[in-house]
Amino acid sequence: MKKQILIFATLLTLLACSESGPPAEGGGAAAEAAAPRTDTAAPAPEPVNIQAPASEYRLDPHHSSLLFSVTHLGLSNYVMRFSDFDVALDLKPDDLPASSVTVTIDPTSVATDFEGDYQKTHPDSPFETWEQDLAQSPKFLNAGEYPTISFESRRVTPTDKGTLLVEGDLELLGKTRPVTLEAEVVGAMAQHPMQGVGALGFSAEGSFKRSDFGMTHLLEPPLVGDTVTVRFEGELLQATPETPETPETGEY
Repeated sequence: MKKQILIFATLLTLLACSESGPPAEGGGAAAEAAAPRTDTAAPAPEPVNIQAPASEYRLDPHHSSLLFSVTHLGLSNYVMRFSDFDVALDLKPDDLPASSVTVTIDPTSVATDFEGDYQKTHPDSPFETWEQDLAQSPKFLNAGEYPTISFESRRVTPTDKGTLLVEGDLELLGKTRPVTLEAEVVGAMAQHPMQGVGALGFSAEGSFKRSDFGMTHLLEPPLVGDTVTVRFEGELLQATPETPETPETGEY
């Protein structure tokens, strides 16, 4: 009986040794070096590459939009737009930080698509529509005293995400404050198929606080949010002496 127990114990010992396997030569460090690595380095970001010639560019108004939004009653983002604005771009694709952009906006062109009865809901207002109120009231855009809203870039910086940070100054209601937009080049080409000039398209977004410009109406109680989010989607065409001031790109 003792002999059988001894044999059984010996077999268990041999089995345990075979499952753990022999130690790696050179110790734990060598074993780790021999094991395959599962982590991989993140791919390098794609550089911003604009396939359009260095030149002055201007807005194609037929294929561009300028939207802005604020929160309404804490329930939604109320979206409005400007229908009359201009963008002038000095593009240097091989030296993007040396590029610059200027935006000018007519505040009287604000559009809300408000279909309610404004005069019924605002019986004491001197205005006939919600758009007139937003554009002309001293509580909002006060276009009679400040007929232009403008943005002028100071610095253009490529990011590691393949986008562009456009830092500049926004002039609104007679005050100038810094605002940063993040822009993505949607597409670019050396020759527009209809216009025959360089062309490119951007998507850009940024935000600012309207109270920084003195517009505090409806902040207390909090009916309309303080943060204004601005978004541009559109195309620009290379400016040449032969190109008409407003490009006729038709439906294309």
